Amino acid sequence: MLALENNRQAFGVDFQENKKSLNMISTISSKSLKNQIAGYITRFIKKETRLESEKEELIENQEQPTEKTAPTEETAPTEETAPTEETAPTEEKSKDEPVVEEAPAEEVQD
Repeated sequence: MLALENNRQAFGVDFQENKKSLNMISTISSKSLKNQIAGYITRFIKKETRLESEKEELIENQEQPTEKTAPTEETAPTEETAPTEETAPTEEKSKDEPVVEEAPAEEVQD
């Protein structure tokens, strides 16, 4: 990470360019190690860039007054939105169930 800290301007979001920059500033003889380091630097910079842009968007959204959250007057239901008898939910009873009617409760006198 010392290579990234000291030569930040040499690296970007392109893997191939980061490999070339890494060759210029260091001597890494292992191809796989060089690719791993260049890949790590590329992912690190992409993530850092994405987080910065998200933070800027969040700040912009906080600064702008939101018109969508302003209180609105409630409107009375219109014929189109009001439930009708046809669309009102009805309680359906199964034909197989016996119909039980409740008898009125009798008052007990002492």
